[in-house]
Formats: sequence, C-alpha cells, structure tokens
Amino acid sequence: MAELDIKTLENWLWEAACKIRGEVDAPKYKEYILPLIFIKRLSDVFEDEIEKLSEEFGDRETALEIVESDHSFVRFFIPEVARWENIKRHPVHGLGMYLTDAVRAIAKENPKLQGVVDIVDFNATMAGKRIISDERLHALINVLSKYRLGIRDVPPDIIGNAYEYLLRKFAEGSGQSAGEFYTPREVGILIAHILDPEPGQSIYDPCVGSAGLLIKNQLYFKEKYRGKTVADLKFYGQEILHFSYAMAKMNIFIHDMDAEIALGDTMNHPAFKNSDGSLMQFDLIATNPMWNQDFPQSTYENDQFGRFTFGYPPSSSADWGWIQHVNASLKGNGKACIVLDTGSVSRGSGAEGSNRERDIRKKFVESDLIEAVILLPENLFYNTTAPGVIIVLNKNKRHREEILLINASEKFEKGRPKNILTEEGIREVSEVYHGWKEVEKFSRIITLEEARANDYNLSPSRYITISTEEEVLPLEDAVVMVKEAEEDRRRAEEELCEILEESLGIEL
Repeated sequence: MAELDIKTLENWLWEAACKIRGEVDAPKYKEYILPLIFIKRLSDVFEDEIEKLSEEFGDRETALEIVESDHSFVRFFIPEVARWENIKRHPVHGLGMYLTDAVRAIAKENPKLQGVVDIVDFNATMAGKRIISDERLHALINVLSKYRLGIRDVPPDIIGNAYEYLLRKFAEGSGQSAGEFYTPREVGILIAHILDPEPGQSIYDPCVGSAGLLIKNQLYFKEKYRGKTVADLKFYGQEILHFSYAMAKMNIFIHDMDAEIALGDTMNHPAFKNSDGSLMQFDLIATNPMWNQDFPQSTYENDQFGRFTFGYPPSSSADWGWIQHVNASLKGNGKACIVLDTGSVSRGSGAEGSNRERDIRKKFVESDLIEAVILLPENLFYNTTAPGVIIVLNKNKRHREEILLINASEKFEKGRPKNILTEEGIREVSEVYHGWKEVEKFSRIITLEEARANDYNLSPSRYITISTEEEVLPLEDAVVMVKEAEEDRRRAEEELCEILEESLGIEL
C-alpha cells in the first residue's frame, strides 16, 4: 500500500471524528477519537514489527511467542485484546466495555503509556445514559479501519501533522477549553525560527499543553539538518491538566521524539530538578502559559527555588511570574520565547507611583535580558480575540542594551473562525530578527535609554505606527488593571488598620 498523503489523511481522520460529533459535545469528542487514532497507530506499527520479526524467526507464530515473552523486541507490546483486527471484529454490543478493557491492557503491558491511553472510559454514562453509544463507536472504528497507519503507510511526521490538524480542528470547535492546550501552528513555527535550535540542545515548555511548541522546534530542526548526522534535541515539558498531558504524550510518541513530559503544577511544583533540589536549566524555552492567570501571593512568597527575585507579580496576573520562572530555568547563555497578552509589556507604564508589573519589567530591561518583543495579529488564539506578543529573553544577547520591537499585527490572512499568521509574515519576522534590522512600519530597535524614557513600555505599537487610529486599551488589560487596583486598595486598607490598631491600642 502506498504512503498516505497528508491531505487524504487529514480528511479521513476528520471524517472519523465527525461520526461521533452529533452524539457528543464538541469539547468531549476529542477525548474519544484521539486515543483511538493513537491505538490504531500503535497496533499497526506492532503488526509491522511482528512481520519483520517473522522473517527473522521463520514464521509469525514464533515471532509472537518470542515477543510475548520478551517485550524488548518491539517498541510497544500490544496485547491480543487491543490489536486492531480484534477491535474491528468485535460486535456492536458491548464494544464500549471492550475498548475500555483494551486500553487498560495496553497500559498494563506498557508502563510508559499508563495515564496516556487509558484516560477514557468508552463505556461511561451520564445521568444513566451512555455518553457515546456502541453504535457510534462501531461506526467510528469502521471509518478508522479504512487505512493502515503502519511504518510503511505513513511516516511519523505525516501522522504527527495530521494529529496536530485534528487538535486545531477541535480547538476551532471548542473555543476556550481547547485553547488551553493548543497554540496556533504558525505561532509555533515562528517561535522555532526565532529559537533556531542547534544539535544537542535541550528545549523546555513549562506549560506544554499538547506539546505543539516542542514539536514545531523538532520539525524545524529536522528540516534544517536534513541528511546530516547530528546530535538530536532533548525535550522536556510539564502540564497541569491530565487530558492535555495525555495528548502531549501521544503527540510525542507519534512524532518519535526524545522527550520527558511530566504531569503537575509548574508554578507551585516544578517537576524538573537537579539532584541538589535546584531547578534544572535548559538551552531553549518555548511556552504559551495561560494569560493573566490568578495565583495567590503565597505562591511567590513560599517559593523555594529563588525564581521571583525581580518581585512578586499581582494576584490578578501571573504573566511576569511565568517570565521569572522561565528566566530561572534558562542556562547562562539560554534563550526563550514566551507568548503572552499585549498588556504584559505595557501595563503600569505611565502610572504614578509603584506598579508591580512595570517594576518587574523595569528590572528585566535594566538587566538587559529582553532581546525582542513581537506583536502578533489579533484573533489568532482560540481562547481570546486579543492579539498576543512573543517576548524573547536572551542571556547571551548579540546587541547589548538594545531591544528589537516588531509590529507584525498586519501579517495575517482572514480565516474562519480565526485569523492565520501568514508564511510571508513568519519569514519577514525571522529575517528582521536574525538580521537585527529596522524596517519602516514594521520594526524598530530601541536603546535601554529609550525604554526608560517611555517608562519601560515595550509595546511595539507605541514605537511603530501602522495606522492613525488611536490606540485603545484592550478589555483584557483593563480587567487586569481593575483587579490590580482592587488588590492595592485592600492592601492599603489592611496596612491602615494595622497602623490605627497600633496607635489606638484597639482591634478594628
């Protein structure tokens, strides 16, 4: 059978997903289709490995006996109950229970897949009714059985791209819930161009989602060094949501990458540590944390890793908490790309008195850690219409005491439901960044002195004018500023009460 091309593969997998769309809410049906595609890939690859071993050991029966007694002959051992031919032959009645038993059997035989393939109960009910019926599952399996996903049928990159395609399609249909684990493909490609990973480097994503940013760097790296024998990259990621963690593990396995993915809360319990308990550090970091996250002040006050030396961000927005975590996780010559909302580079600038976000930003600027800020087009992301920015940290800046600002807000194509950053836009941003160039109405190089003069406002739109329209404060930024003002008011009231209690000798 000839290799499947990417378009055929995408259309086929989306056809399969559509078989259960009507019965299951959009945010939920990805939880059934994605693990099944993964299981089919595992089963088809296992069959290919058995076929190859059959030639070596004389026949299929002998090969299976050897593999069953020693699983090291195959990458993943697929027990008989979970082999696709048996899944396909199972009658409609009882199929949900059979599939649930099958994925649990795979997890039992393959510790690496525990908590990855066995995250879904295909027989689950809600209010006494099956979430997905045996009939729909049967229709889904029939569609998935149309093509093989084995070693000779589809290379890892192609099936990986198709998997990413499905994640994007689910994000389009699911809005915010999917946006939590999916960063637009073209944003990941742009970040890979900026980071430009080199052989043997380590890349980390503390908010890994479905591992898209790590995968884009791997694909960029493989294309750059195609045909050359070089040390591969080593990938690390941590994710707080169990389903997103499982998606990341599946995605990593499908792309055949050397990666360690951990489940847990990075901000409160970072997973990657050295033997002495200190934070592990990496050559490169690519991440898109949830914007304007709420963390209590205790998160920063009780930190045991020395991450927040530039100050505690307000409870209303953890943006500069994430940036400080990234900074602490970078090696001495490391570089990072962090995707955040536009307000992260401007909030507090121009305000009278102290502002915690502006004050932390000031310390990053004065420490000469910020290399570039790239303003993205609006309506790219699945959980907001607001434009984002890519903040580039670099501990080994080529151009000291300078910051490159790029306004790529116009570099998009209208899409449904989301806009798309164009290939031309990616190329132009990459060329300007690596060439360190100023382009009229597109990029500006400012000095630290100029950043000081603008009270550490690093928004590209402040320095690069594209239109004559007056800049309007985005709603998300206004909400954060109101929350921050409320927090400051509460703190001032508490301090006033303490002063009055002390001076009057009474408890208020």
